Amino acid sequence: MYLLGCDIGSSSIKASIVDQESGLTVASEFFPKDEAPITAIKPGWAEQDPESWWSYLKLAIKGAIHQAAIQGEDIKAIGISYQMHGLVLVDKHQEVLRPSIIWCDSRAVPYGERAFRTIGEEKCLSHLLNSPGNFTAAKLAWIKDNEPQLFERVHKFMLPGDFIAMRLTGDIVTTVSGLSEGIFWDFKENKVSENIMNYFGFSEDLIPTIRPTFGLQGELLESVATELGLKKGTPVTYRAGDQPNNALSLNVLNPGEIAATAGTSGVVYGVNDQINYDTLSRVNTFAHVNHSTEQTRLGVLLCINGVGILNSWIKRYIAPEGITYNDLNKLAATVAIGSEGLSILPFGNGVERMLENKETSCSINGLNFNIHRKEHIARAAQEGIVFSFKYGMEIMNEMGIDISVIRAGNANMFLSPIFKEALASITGAVIELYDTNGAVGAAKGAGIGAGIFASPEEAFASLKKIEVIEPDAFKSDAYFGAYSTWKNLLSNTLNNL
Repeated sequence: MYLLGCDIGSSSIKASIVDQESGLTVASEFFPKDEAPITAIKPGWAEQDPESWWSYLKLAIKGAIHQAAIQGEDIKAIGISYQMHGLVLVDKHQEVLRPSIIWCDSRAVPYGERAFRTIGEEKCLSHLLNSPGNFTAAKLAWIKDNEPQLFERVHKFMLPGDFIAMRLTGDIVTTVSGLSEGIFWDFKENKVSENIMNYFGFSEDLIPTIRPTFGLQGELLESVATELGLKKGTPVTYRAGDQPNNALSLNVLNPGEIAATAGTSGVVYGVNDQINYDTLSRVNTFAHVNHSTEQTRLGVLLCINGVGILNSWIKRYIAPEGITYNDLNKLAATVAIGSEGLSILPFGNGVERMLENKETSCSINGLNFNIHRKEHIARAAQEGIVFSFKYGMEIMNEMGIDISVIRAGNANMFLSPIFKEALASITGAVIELYDTNGAVGAAKGAGIGAGIFASPEEAFASLKKIEVIEPDAFKSDAYFGAYSTWKNLLSNTLNNL
């Protein structure tokens, strides 16, 4: 028997099939083969068509089943991971009303900031564990204010994973973890936040039915089963945002454990068993996948928007045409630590939460026409990304979160030797890389939710560690020198905004 995991990213949509007995991945497929388009009609905006996610997912599922050479009826449960903080709106016929406002869209920042001031900073932080910021609730408020006729037609709002589950099952449901990431959940009252709903003037009728993160969330429609070659009634038994799911994929479930990603955006995600928050709301706290009223498990999330997207921009527009990422890493490695005085602030993908919702844009600094070449820019970009991780992790340290070991999947920026070496050396943390991904984690989450696995420990017994990167004491001084220059540059930039 097999488990199917679906990962709804902003760059691509992935499907993975896991053999439940061995815990091994038997197939993975993704679409589109190039990065999925993001529409930016205005500066700071970012939208995607939810129906395109559904189209890509169907192709990925069919491809994975073909690759695995199995019968679709042998898939016993489905799990979903999805890009966080997006907003999908449907009418009473389950038709999408407009493109999704996705995670890196910053248009709703003023709405969240006004709510923070009006509701009260202490009340927001103590009840929501965050300011309303630029999350799903604020995005829905933007729609209500700027597209009122469309808002009147809204039957339900959803997160991207809720939408995919609706297309699979016909049921519109969500989770406490999902509502917390949208800043709709009151942790003190353990219910939907009356403060948020009343302030923005939202009816609770807009909220989908709440189901457990692990457990039955719907059954596959006959029409969908026929189209995809699956069995009617196959249960969807797990759903989580991409970062909580990435932590699950790495078996990060307990206090003090840390997971990281470095894809389009970058994340450091730590588990806390105490209700706590950053007073400046530079990092965010959400319900982790195993959070309950009986057992506090909160995910403290540091997000950096401009990570892999900067590296891919360098590859497309600065590096020699046709170069691979591996070749780009080799090119960057020809330059010494510090890139001979060149520094890059990688913040060119919307407002940055850890910078208190300021938008600095990306900048290249210290450029000398007589010294610097493509390879310097390539190295400075990766170092700038690492330094942004270090800057954010210092905030987490202030909250009492000790980061000595970082677990991550062997993917994206963690494939770069420079990135791995620099991150370990500047943070002093050991990096452990595992052979897993979000879709595999979602598949195993489905197995937990369906009761096929008795526990997460059983589900992740086959998790394979493939590399360990220790801090390089001989290079740490050079990295700290470059970081000091970078940090001063960032400070001056923020002071001038």
